[in-house]
Amino acid sequence: MGIGKSKIDPCSLSLSLAKSHSVDTNQRHHESDSKKSEVSLCDVTKHSDTTEMPAGEQKGAEGLDGVPEEEAEEEVFFKFVILHAEDDTDEALRVQDLLQNDFGIKPGIIFAEMPCGRQHLQNLDDAVNGSAWTILLLTENFLRDTWCKFQFYTSLMNSVNRQHKYNSVIPMRPLNNPLPRGRTPFALRTINALEEESRGFPTQVERIFQESVYKTQQTIWKETRKMAQRQCIA
Repeated sequence: MGIGKSKIDPCSLSLSLAKSHSVDTNQRHHESDSKKSEVSLCDVTKHSDTTEMPAGEQKGAEGLDGVPEEEAEEEVFFKFVILHAEDDTDEALRVQDLLQNDFGIKPGIIFAEMPCGRQHLQNLDDAVNGSAWTILLLTENFLRDTWCKFQFYTSLMNSVNRQHKYNSVIPMRPLNNPLPRGRTPFALRTINALEEESRGFPTQVERIFQESVYKTQQTIWKETRKMAQRQCIA
């Protein structure tokens, strides 16, 4: 599932098609009535290919090597995903920035950044299995959100049923509006949580997010995807 972002601007592609159609229209004005005809898709494609694109867009298009944007995004295996309450999106973004920029743990993603227009369950599956670690953002809003409760139970079951996902669920109490330990669900109290306000927070982060663990999970993820693709072709 992953989710890399292409630099191709769909608006610029639409502009190219619009320009090519305009060229065909102007040419028809200079032809006789007997030679007037509809512009075929081949004509439009031909003009689109010859229309000069800005240097930045050409570079972005070449980087994809003809791979559709959706497929290119799916090739990203994230180091972590942050599952959070809807009202905690800003706090989740802050934690994401903290882990990526202060500790160099990247790429990471928050659940609010998952693709729109898809079912929540599909996004949850892609988020959990498309990343090495699942961070549960434990705030006061966490227990008020029924969806959050479902997320953490599903994540825990996934870590139990899949050997390579063992110890991949990381509860975290952020600086802002943290959920008190006494109100934390019992299932999560059995797991050592990241405490951002703790003096040992940097040490905790370094101990948990190890590159070797990420590489192992990434390899398994790629093999699983290849196997699924072969089954679809068969």
